[in-house]
Formats: sequence, C-alpha cells, structure tokens
Amino acid sequence: MFVDEVDIQILAGDGGNGCMAFRREKFVPRGGPSGGDGGKGGSVFLVASPHHNTLVTYRFHPEFKAERGQHGQGSNRTGYDGSDLLLDVPPGTVAYEIGTDGDLIPLGDLTTPGEKILVARGGHGGRGNAAFATATNRAPRRTEPGRPGETRKVRLRLKLLADVGLVGFPNAGKSTLISRVSAARPKIADYPFTTLTPNLGVVQLSDDRSFVLADVPGLIEGAHEGHGLGTKFLAHLERTKVLVHVIDVSSASGRDPVEDFEVICRELELFQGSGDDTAESLSTKRRIAAANKIDALDDPERLTQLKKHLKKKKVPLFAISSASGEGLPQLLEAMWKEVSREPEA
Repeated sequence: MFVDEVDIQILAGDGGNGCMAFRREKFVPRGGPSGGDGGKGGSVFLVASPHHNTLVTYRFHPEFKAERGQHGQGSNRTGYDGSDLLLDVPPGTVAYEIGTDGDLIPLGDLTTPGEKILVARGGHGGRGNAAFATATNRAPRRTEPGRPGETRKVRLRLKLLADVGLVGFPNAGKSTLISRVSAARPKIADYPFTTLTPNLGVVQLSDDRSFVLADVPGLIEGAHEGHGLGTKFLAHLERTKVLVHVIDVSSASGRDPVEDFEVICRELELFQGSGDDTAESLSTKRRIAAANKIDALDDPERLTQLKKHLKKKKVPLFAISSASGEGLPQLLEAMWKEVSREPEA
C-alpha cells in the first residue's frame, strides 16, 4: 500500500526525578546528602532510510514514545538516560508540526539517505538533594522532578524524488511508457485511473547515464482543487526537474489533443503548492511533450494541429508509441538533455 501523508503523535521521554538520600555508613555518624540526579529523557528523531518508499507503517501505528530517563539513586548515582527513538522514513519526506490552530510549521526536509532531524527533545533529569548542599545547609531535603519531554503532533508528507515527471490525462499511456523504459511494473489496463499511486523507475541510457522517472496518476480538470485527488498527485511533481506531457493523439479518448495539453498546463499553473518553500513552481519547470499512441493514429490532422500549437508554445514534441517503442530513444535522449542541463541563474 502506498501512503504519502500521515499524522502521528510523538512523545519524547520525560527526565528522571532527582533522588533524596543521605549517606548512612558505619562510623560515619553524620553522612551528608547523597541523592543523585535523574537521567535525561530520550529524544525522537526522523531518519531518511533508503529501505523505505512509503509511510504505510505510520498509518496503523500513529503514536510513538521515547524512553524516559531513570530516576536518580542514593550514593550519588545518576539515573541512566533514556534511549533515543529513531523513526525511519523514506527520502523525500517533509515533516511539519501541526499547531493548535491547525497551521503547519516546517520541522525539516529529509532528502538524503541517512539524514536525521530532531522532532521532539527529551526532558532534562531533575537534581538530587546532593546538588543543593551549601555551606549553610549541609543536609538539604530538596529535590527536583524530571522535566517532561516534548509532545508534538506531526504530519509527515512524502514527495517523490524524481528527475522527470510524466503528466497527462488518465489512460494517456504514462504507465505503459514507464514500464517500457524502466524496470517499474505499474498496473496497466484500458480504463481511466488504472494508476492510483505514483510509480518510480530508473531509466538507464548508454555511457552509464541514468535518471529517475515518475509516473503520476492521471490528472483531470480541477485537479488543483483536489478533484480526482489531484492536489496529492501534483505535490509529487514539485521536486522534479522536467515535466513530460503525455498526450493521447488517437481518437479513442474522444478528446482534442490540443485541449488536453492546455487543460494540464492550466492545472499546473493553478496549483498553489503543498507548503514546501523549497519546491519550484510547477508552471516554471522545463517541459517536453510526447504525442503517444501514434500506432493507433487514425486522423493525422490531430497530430498536425498539436505540432502547430506546441511550436507556438516552444515546447518540443516527440511522436511516440509506448506500446511498440517507436520514438522512445529520441524522447529519452531529450529527457536526459533537460535533466543534465545546468539550472538557469
């Protein structure tokens, strides 16, 4: 199951209480205070793990608590610190604290495997009575309780880390394309919304060149407002470098290819983003168009009109067939050219 957003409750460990004790030994009639300090509570960290690609673990286990610190003991023995709790998340996960008014406060962005961020700090241990001894108070009867650990409600949001994102209407052939050029094996069928979750595939080219390709579920008009779960799907495109519009030019869809392209462009422009300030606007990303299903093209005028329209828009167009593989080498080279291009200053 692919889960890309969850809310979890995180509780750091409380600090241990300070101990009140006095030295009691034979031949030491007036032993001084000997209460040790409490140990520090464990903190909670998020760690980007390359062995995870979904947040499904947290869907069914929404509460996590770190170990509390041990209480102080006599003979000036400090309690053991509580163990930190490390929560593994997929690379590309953004963590937010959910405020009391529902606002999302960014905590961190985990993009590199092994990267770690602190999300809840453990409480400090309380002082034992030995810490309060002074020249005028040789036998203090005062201790401190341990400080409580931080408690936070956290939203985890996964955004795919891909170089190229495929966009287009449902059943435009995006899943067939990614399965043809990579080892990804998404579900493929001849009906809309066959793909309900994003898929990632690694495209291998000659000379040890490679890039990551993302197949995002089909978009529909109104996707930027959440229609057809559009906002969730669009959020996965925020970190891509290049967008490839996959357009069905056959008559089977019953739609106009030019209008399909314009509808998707409008949805990309109207999408307000998911709150990640580091993400680039979808409307400013470099674009390539792929006229798919040319093996089933029954009206060449449909492809001709699309070429004229995209020429005015200065969007490169490649005629392909995801099913037969026609035109795919040229399209992949164009993707690589855009991925490897230095970003504009």
